[in-house]
Amino acid sequence: MNRTIKDATVKRYHYDNHDQLRQHLSDFVAAYNFGRRLKTLKGLTPYEAICKAWLKEPFRFTSNPHQQIPGPNT
Repeated sequence: MNRTIKDATVKRYHYDNHDQLRQHLSDFVAAYNFGRRLKTLKGLTPYEAICKAWLKEPFRFTSNPHQQIPGPNT
C-alpha cells in the first residue's frame, strides 16, 4: 500500500506545502477505499469488503474498553 500511495502522489506531483500533500493523500486514500476494486478481495472495494465482513461477523467490530487502558510499558 505504501508503494501504491507513493507512486500515485509524491512521485507524480510537486507540492508547495505540507497541507497540499496532506489533502491529496486524504483524497487518494478515500478514492482508493471507495472506488478501487481489488483482485485479492474478489472484485470488491476495501469499503465493500469491510461492510461484508461486518454483516457476516459483527462481533469482530465491537470495541473492548479494557483494550484502551494504557499498560505499564506505555
